[in-house]
Amino acid sequence: MNTPKIKLERTFVREEAYTLLRNWIVEGKFEPGKKLRDKELAEELGVSRTPIREALLRLENEGLVQTKPNSSTIVAPIDLHKAFYLYSIVWSLERLALEQALPSLTEEHIALMTKLNKTLSKAIKNNDIFLAFQADYDFHWVYVELSGNNELQQILTTIKQKLRRIDLHYFKQTKDAHLSVKEHESILSALKKRDLSLALDAIESNWKACLERIPIKKTDKK
Repeated sequence: MNTPKIKLERTFVREEAYTLLRNWIVEGKFEPGKKLRDKELAEELGVSRTPIREALLRLENEGLVQTKPNSSTIVAPIDLHKAFYLYSIVWSLERLALEQALPSLTEEHIALMTKLNKTLSKAIKNNDIFLAFQADYDFHWVYVELSGNNELQQILTTIKQKLRRIDLHYFKQTKDAHLSVKEHESILSALKKRDLSLALDAIESNWKACLERIPIKKTDKK
């Protein structure tokens, strides 16, 4: 009877260590290039070094940390080329989502998007990174959800989870994040006119412009 309980406890510690470290990397507490020492992390989390090592291995497989032979483990740099591939998937799928959502789009949906954009603007001015990220995410998700395309939503959820680290880095570091608000206004203007072509182009332009504004050093590019 005791064996399953011990196994569950060990699994919990292992998953908890992995989740905490992943969140700290994604949310920017551990910035690109930071050295990660299993002994120090184990002491900080109050666990043995084994779950930390297992967590770091999983994070390495996910591309969030890098380990070289006879060297330390570091938080992986943000790869601009990877960002391009992920962003291009997002703007392509969001164009499709809006195309499918437009017949069901009401004034109430547009009002909600307008409210979220105002929240985004205020969050950027207050340097509230997490609120800005969430408001931006919710703005786009209005029409993604309205599309009624569950398969598309699942794919976008997965892709945007991978982009979370990049997006938070964007709102934390870029000096021109406020331009996202104006680009959202262009999307809203097109939607109010029921101009699908203009709205689709505005969505793609928004994502492309954000990609161009990501402040990544040349040494981070591959």
